[in-house]
Amino acid sequence: MSLASFVQAHAANVDWRVALAHCQRQIQTQIAARAAQQGESAPFTLGWCYLSDYYAPAAEAILDELRLRLPGVAWVGTIGVGVAASGVEYIDEPAVVLMVAPLPRESFRLFSGLQPVPAASSGFVAHTALVHAEGSTPNLQELLQELSTRTATGYLFGGLSSARNRAVHMADGVFTGGLSGVAFGPEVGLISRVTQGCQPIGPVRKVTQAERNFVVSLDGRPALDCVLQDLGLERDLPDDELSQALSATLVGLITAAEDVPTRPGQFGADTVVRHLVGVDRQHHVLAIAEEIEPGMRLAFCTRNAEAAQLDLVRIATEIRDEIESGAGRQMAGAVYVSCSGRGGPHFGARHAELQTVRKALGDVSLVGFFAGGEIARHHLYGYTGVLTVFTTPG
Repeated sequence: MSLASFVQAHAANVDWRVALAHCQRQIQTQIAARAAQQGESAPFTLGWCYLSDYYAPAAEAILDELRLRLPGVAWVGTIGVGVAASGVEYIDEPAVVLMVAPLPRESFRLFSGLQPVPAASSGFVAHTALVHAEGSTPNLQELLQELSTRTATGYLFGGLSSARNRAVHMADGVFTGGLSGVAFGPEVGLISRVTQGCQPIGPVRKVTQAERNFVVSLDGRPALDCVLQDLGLERDLPDDELSQALSATLVGLITAAEDVPTRPGQFGADTVVRHLVGVDRQHHVLAIAEEIEPGMRLAFCTRNAEAAQLDLVRIATEIRDEIESGAGRQMAGAVYVSCSGRGGPHFGARHAELQTVRKALGDVSLVGFFAGGEIARHHLYGYTGVLTVFTTPG
C-alpha cells in the first residue's frame, strides 16, 4: 500500500449501524496496517460517504458517527438507489461505501449553500470540483455553469442524488436541494473521462427550426419524417406502434462544434442524451426533454449494453495508460458515478459494470454511486458513467 493511496470500505446490512461499524473496522485495520508497514504516515483528511437510499432517513446520524469515529476527516457524499466500490455494486439494498484520502488540508475546500467556493482572492485556487446535487433544484444547469466558471479549468465531475424517499447530499452537513461538494487545488492530480451508454442509430442532423423543447425541422425537413427514416419506420404506422417504437428512442444532443464522434457508431464525450417525450403527427414535430435551439446538432439513438461496455473499457484503459506513461505518477483512488439505469443488470450480471472498471483500471480504491444524472465539465448527462482517478507522485 502506497503512503498516499486512498482507503476504501463497504458493507450492507438492514441496520445502518451494523454496516457503518463494519466499514469503520475495515478502514481502521487498513490504516493500522499502513502505519505498521511504513511508520508515520500522512493523516487522512477527506472522506467520501455514499449511502443507498434505504439509509437516507439516517443521513445526519451517520455523518455524526463518522465525525466521532474518524475525527479530522471532512466528509462529502450523497444518496443513490445504488452505491459502488471497487468491483462491487449494491443496487436496491441497504449499503454504505466509504473512502478516505490523505490529502494536504490546504489542497481542498468543501462547499455548499452555506459555504460557497472560495474566491481566488482568498488564496485558494479552485482547479476542479466534485459536485453532488439534487435534481429538482431550480436552474440546476445554470448553477453548474456558474460553478464551472469558479474553477480554473472549468471542469466539474459528480452526479445527482437518486432516491425513492429522501434525496440529500453531504458536505460537513446534510443538505436537501441545491448542490455541494469539494473543490480541489491544482496540486491534486486527477484524470476524468465520460463513457457513453447510447449508440446512434442514424446520422447527425442539424436543427433548422425549433421552439423551446420542440424540434420542428432537421436538415430542412420535418423532424418526424427524419426520425421515421432513421428508424426505418413507415409514415402511416398506427399510433400505438409508433409510440412503442419511439419509447425506446433517445436523442443525443451535440452542443459543441468540436464534439464529433471519433469512433464509428459512438458519440463524442460532450454529447448529452435526452428523452424523446412526445410527437405531434399533424405538424410533424418532436418534443425533447431539453431546450433546443436552431443550429444544434442531434442524432437519434438507443441504449446499447455492448457498446456501453466497450466504451467503459476504453476510457478506463485510456486513464490507466495516461498515468503509466506519465513521469512518476500512480493511481491513488477513484470515484465512479454511473447512471441509475446502468449497473450490473444492464451489463448482463450482478457487479458487471464495476468489475469491468476494476479489470480495466486495476486494483485501486474506488467508491461511487448510481445517479439521477451525471456531471462532467459543466454538462448534465444521462445514461453515462463519469470515472475520475486521483493521482499522486510515485
